Amino acid sequence: MITDETMEYVGILAKLELSPKEREAARKDMDGMLQYIDKLNELDTTGVEPMSHVFPIKNVFREDIVTNGDESEKLLKNAPGEKDGMFVVPRTFD
Repeated sequence: MITDETMEYVGILAKLELSPKEREAARKDMDGMLQYIDKLNELDTTGVEPMSHVFPIKNVFREDIVTNGDESEKLLKNAPGEKDGMFVVPRTFD
């Protein structure tokens, strides 16, 4: 059973100000959760391997491998102007 002190402590940790009606509803919800957890603890899980997810998970991202190399000189040939390896463009505002 969850006490008033526990509910007050949880309210402080969560930075919540609950009315007495809200506090009672939250207490019932938390008590229901704890009862459900107790029910789950009754299950025999010997031989069941722990898992982090229900479905198998694999990395869907490819390896980050550079395939085109440094082509900055080739790119700068298309620039309207170049200075110190950077694009030089006309000013857009003063």
